[in-house]
Amino acid sequence: MKPENLSIVLVEPQGPLNIGSVCRTMLNFGFEQLRLVNPCKAYKSLAAKKMAMGAFRILEAAELFDDLPGALHDIQMAYGTTRRFGKYRKNFFTPAQAAEQIQNAGDGVKTALVMGTEDAGLETKDLALCQNFITIPTHDAYPSMNLSHSLSILVYEIALKSGAGIKKSDPTSPKLATGQALEHMFAHMRKTLLDIDFLDPQNPDHMLRTFRRIFGKAGLSSRDVQIIQGLMSRIDWTEAQRKNIPKTESGT
Repeated sequence: MKPENLSIVLVEPQGPLNIGSVCRTMLNFGFEQLRLVNPCKAYKSLAAKKMAMGAFRILEAAELFDDLPGALHDIQMAYGTTRRFGKYRKNFFTPAQAAEQIQNAGDGVKTALVMGTEDAGLETKDLALCQNFITIPTHDAYPSMNLSHSLSILVYEIALKSGAGIKKSDPTSPKLATGQALEHMFAHMRKTLLDIDFLDPQNPDHMLRTFRRIFGKAGLSSRDVQIIQGLMSRIDWTEAQRKNIPKTESGT
């Protein structure tokens, strides 16, 4: 999904601080299309500007509408957010599920996240204009969330499902070391650790099995093996230097 095809629609937002926070959240995740339905008169006040900080340009460019049908006039897929359940409020998506559907819809689909007033949320008549519903599974003891906090969760999930999100959150796994390289490393470890009396010469493999479990869980890469081999070689050199230090006349 292209960021320019996702609009954030706030229905009758009541507080300039919340509106400013929404702008900041949007820009955090690369979204800039803001639509306001009958916002409070102070929606572009100094308080909103201070809260939005560098994202105030989003508020300055926001589109204003008298009603929600007007704000959704060109939207192909609208997701209404709500915590209320009832006869006309069924088949909810979690934020992650909604993000996946939005991503699968393709780049050309114009999509909107529709959010209601801070105190009451979206009315049933507003939700009727949305094709899908989203709810955030908060704790029953205090289910209501701040407007911008709710939006943060939604746009985070959408960004995570995007190409940029996948690139950042799912790095390419390093190439694992071969069995031959691992056995060569363990043989080197065995010799080195015996030389410095770390292993019991009567049963050196007992401790080595622990190292095998540790490194086996880690899934060593070729570079990891090279680093451990380098450490063993440094220990070998240090031990050789120690053994070659001449004793004093007193024998100490």
